[in-house]
Amino acid sequence: MSAKKILMITGDFTEDYETMVPFQTLLAMGYTVDAVCPGKKAGETVATCIHDFEGDQTYSEKRGHNFTLNATFADVDVAGYDALVIPGGRAPEYLRLDAAVIDAVKHFMDAAKPVAAICHGAQILTAAKVIEGRTVSAYPACRPEVELAGATYAEIAIDGAVTDGNLVTAPAWPAHPAWLSQFHAVLSGAAEGSLAA
Repeated sequence: MSAKKILMITGDFTEDYETMVPFQTLLAMGYTVDAVCPGKKAGETVATCIHDFEGDQTYSEKRGHNFTLNATFADVDVAGYDALVIPGGRAPEYLRLDAAVIDAVKHFMDAAKPVAAICHGAQILTAAKVIEGRTVSAYPACRPEVELAGATYAEIAIDGAVTDGNLVTAPAWPAHPAWLSQFHAVLSGAAEGSLAA
């Protein structure tokens, strides 16, 4: 269906569903997806965590699966990719400190290539200073960072997503159907302007 090549930047204690579900879904849709982590090689794994909503004031966290990387971050040439996926979880808080990750994000945003970020993935977008003037969804705890970065925080349902040009964002894994559907629309050129669902 599509020969488009997608880069997924993830790391230790990435959110399990927000890594595995988009990785597998995009592969099933016919895209090529390379999952990478700074400092790790193809065949190595990242630890994942599972964030759940169990009635407490914030999400709970449990150890998830080991997710196997299929490409080596140090070998990646971002110019060879058509799109970028940034999962959430705890990984973004340290990945945003990596200059090569920030440079990669800037490449995709500066080139207006499709970018999908979910939950705490917005922490990488804010650190890269690429969302000023945009409408962005993220986990509610990231709202201050989104607004300090000059973006409008999208107040949408936990299972919703928002598209602003080439950027598709969502608050958390319950949004996978909306988030991945909107990202697919952007990838296939079917999305126009802004939309939220």
